[in-house]
Amino acid sequence: MASNGSRVPLIGITTYLEQAKFGLWELPSAVLMRSYLDSIVAAGGMPVMLPPVGRWLPEHVSHLDALVLSGGADIDPSRYGQAPHAATGTLRLERDTSEFGLFHLALEADIPVLGVCRGLQLINIALGGTLHQHVPDVAGSNSHNPSPGVFGTNDIKLAPGSVVASLVGEHTIVHCHHHQAIDQLGSGLTAVGWAQDGTVEAVELAEASFVIGVQWHPEENHTDVRLFQGLVQAAVQRKSQ
Repeated sequence: MASNGSRVPLIGITTYLEQAKFGLWELPSAVLMRSYLDSIVAAGGMPVMLPPVGRWLPEHVSHLDALVLSGGADIDPSRYGQAPHAATGTLRLERDTSEFGLFHLALEADIPVLGVCRGLQLINIALGGTLHQHVPDVAGSNSHNPSPGVFGTNDIKLAPGSVVASLVGEHTIVHCHHHQAIDQLGSGLTAVGWAQDGTVEAVELAEASFVIGVQWHPEENHTDVRLFQGLVQAAVQRKSQ
């Protein structure tokens, strides 16, 4: 990606803010699974971790070549006009505020964006969409989230001609861990991927140069970084224009 002497694209990625134990310490910390970072590097980018603290401004985001909205906790359902479901998890309001701000800044600057799991849901809500707060209520099974901390697998079909299909093909098997999913699509979004039970698993924003979201966890497939490569290539193309 950088063989022509240009710098490697800087790919910002959002982090958790959690109580974490490491070494001698157990403290509030900004943390992220390494699999995300390794996937970005393998795709030709350099990851920059973006913790949900402070206030992100246009001049901060202008240093990034692309943005990954990572997975994590349920988003506050009041943002899409609903009360919490009994199964809704502990909310992370500070993270919500930070990441909605980051996404809108990236959208305004036409910076390429990849939303992963929670990240897809955030994109949808930010554009006026809603969520099913508990997928088993709709799908009738827990196949998308078999047990806490255990990834399930799903067969996904992608729409021919979509950006996501151009990267991973029209059929793919993915790692998933989610109990929420898209209900009503946000403005401008198109559903381009579905699980066998009809759950929306991928979306694209046609009016942006590159904004896609996937409900699965591509970072968990260590032998396939094509989605991240698509993001990095979009970042390279944007820089060259």
